[in-house]
Amino acid sequence: MDFVCTSHIGMVRKNNEDYCKGEIIEIGDGKEIGIFAIADGMGGHNKGEVASQLAVDNIIDFFNDNLIQNDTVKIEYIDDIIKQAYNTVNSMIYEKSREDITYEGMGTTLTLAIVYDNKAYIANVGDSRCYIEEGGNLRRVTSDHSIVEEYIKANIITEEEARSHPDRNKITRAVGTEPIVVVDIFTEELTSGQKLLLTTDGLTGAAVHDDIVKVFEVDEALDKVADNLVDLANQSSGKDNVTVIIVVA
Repeated sequence: MDFVCTSHIGMVRKNNEDYCKGEIIEIGDGKEIGIFAIADGMGGHNKGEVASQLAVDNIIDFFNDNLIQNDTVKIEYIDDIIKQAYNTVNSMIYEKSREDITYEGMGTTLTLAIVYDNKAYIANVGDSRCYIEEGGNLRRVTSDHSIVEEYIKANIITEEEARSHPDRNKITRAVGTEPIVVVDIFTEELTSGQKLLLTTDGLTGAAVHDDIVKVFEVDEALDKVADNLVDLANQSSGKDNVTVIIVVA
């Protein structure tokens, strides 16, 4: 297993409210487990930065403490542990926003991928996405919790129109904005060498899907592909922070 995680401020923003992190851990049975998380904070000033980093750092810590114990992966309880992890992080951010007025209103998207034993366990809140490489294309696993996603599903607008729609940055579900959070969970079979892409909307809201696929499928080093995706986002728009994680199973 291998991965790369990269984040860029973009060409307009004064601060980067995206955050990403990944870990590959060797388990006692000789297997590896990968834990990857990406977040796009919101709330203005430095609130988004705080929310996204709190979410990513603490959800990875939660899995280290609760999913992996004594070199054993409690994979049979994965859905329950994911829900517990999201609600623990959600409560942490929510309470911080209530206790300190300077953080009032902060929240974040949070998308997670756990890769273990030829499977990917994927979860999301908000509009940061996870894709799986499949048949020369990128298949989106997650569904955005956003106003424009609801418009698309209702056939009110197209995906192309969504990229410039005035409501494109409005999400309907976030981590840290309410006492309880509902998380979507997906399980995907993987083959050796198959790739996952986790990304914030700085990429998917700026670049056309086919252009993302063309960059992603180029046979280059992972860090180069990630840099090329960032460049694509900045060349297409550059108005937002852009962050990507690429994982090779």
